[in-house]
Amino acid sequence: MIEQIEQEEMKIIVFQLKDKEYALPVNHVKAIEKIIHITRVPKTVPFIKGVINLRGVIIPIIDLRIRFAIDDQVYTEQTRIIIVTLDEMDVGLIVDSANDVIDIFMENIEPQPDVVGSIADEFISGVVKLDKRLLILLNLEKVLNPEETLLSVKEG
Repeated sequence: MIEQIEQEEMKIIVFQLKDKEYALPVNHVKAIEKIIHITRVPKTVPFIKGVINLRGVIIPIIDLRIRFAIDDQVYTEQTRIIIVTLDEMDVGLIVDSANDVIDIFMENIEPQPDVVGSIADEFISGVVKLDKRLLILLNLEKVLNPEETLLSVKEG
């Protein structure tokens, strides 16, 4: 008897920060919005830009460029806020652009390469090579580490 091995697929959303492509599992993504007015919240860490009111829901906003210590950039027409949900909490992530949604095979996810001195290392769960593209999969739990991020909004 021949067993058929099914490859597990994962749908990811691909987005850009500076010159790199990052990805998040689509099951964590609630919406992708154009940049809108962000209300600053006093006494928060620098990468928390503030909060937005999105259809009656107040959502904290994190600028991933600042979170990953990448050069700051002026927001453009391409800038997007990716609304993600983790542990029943919605958070917006500011990215340079949201590129596409693609399917990848779980077996194609490789462990993150050892890059000495990269601040974003701790936020990476793996990488995926697709043709000439290298997608960096983010570990959302670490990016949204409540001890560093979300609690500071509430305490502020």
